[in-house]
Amino acid sequence: MGINWKVRFKHKSFWISIIALLSVFLNQVASIFNVDLTIYNAQITELAETVLMIFVFLGVIVDPTTEGIKDSEQALSYLEPRKK
Repeated sequence: MGINWKVRFKHKSFWISIIALLSVFLNQVASIFNVDLTIYNAQITELAETVLMIFVFLGVIVDPTTEGIKDSEQALSYLEPRKK
């Protein structure tokens, strides 16, 4: 598959995005079965899900081989993906 899972598992943003993804996913599945997991009003739920989706988005685009969410200088210099 070409993914270095060991590196991803050690990256904080990967885990934040996984937790956010699972939270939103569980809420969506629960709503399909008419189970209300919210203990607060709908507006706060919408806001929380929006924030969680932003975390998911950041986890999707983050380079797990660098610290933080920025790309390395080497990755920034690529004009196309490096071939094996």
